[in-house]
Amino acid sequence: MKTIFIEYPKCSTCKKAKKWLEDNKVQFIERNIVEDTPTVAELTEWIKANGQDIKKFFNTSGLKYKELKLKEKLVTMTDKEKIKLLASDGMLIKRPLIVTDKGISVGFKEENWKEVL
Repeated sequence: MKTIFIEYPKCSTCKKAKKWLEDNKVQFIERNIVEDTPTVAELTEWIKANGQDIKKFFNTSGLKYKELKLKEKLVTMTDKEKIKLLASDGMLIKRPLIVTDKGISVGFKEENWKEVL
């Protein structure tokens, strides 16, 4: 499996993460989280492989998250509903994501990325 780097190109953290990948000579496939939003099937697989709570996949600091008042709503939603919601709008997903055959990392933390690369 090729390493997939899922980003929002205007995001400063995504730019920093991309530079880190390039500086560390990691080959990757770029994917725009808005133009090519992860599907329900992909998110289901990645969330399972990641092993963390689904909430970690939500961009809790994003405008869309706040607009939709998801902090209150997520509490009553099923996992399937949460995944369907994430798949409906890439701006709801925490970014960047790195997907490899060793695992998935959400957000950019060098130590986490080193583990999955």
